[in-house]
Amino acid sequence: MADETSIKVSAAARDRLATLAAEQGTTIRHLVEELAEGRPTRAEYAERADQARAELASLLGTTPSQEAEAKARGLLERLGARQDPAAA
Repeated sequence: MADETSIKVSAAARDRLATLAAEQGTTIRHLVEELAEGRPTRAEYAERADQARAELASLLGTTPSQEAEAKARGLLERLGARQDPAAA
């Protein structure tokens, strides 16, 4: 592929990635691409939060308070969801 590049990681990280890839029947390349594509940036988290606020406002006629957002974020964290603090 024309738009390929390489990254440098420690030998230990490379070996771990190789083990993970083998266990999943895939390649290190696929694991790294999956990570890059599957994890939102801070800007994407912020955009999602804005969209959620807009949806709530359209359904409820009001936006949630900062306290309500904090409670919701705490619940998500307790449930094991990944939440970026910069998203709010």
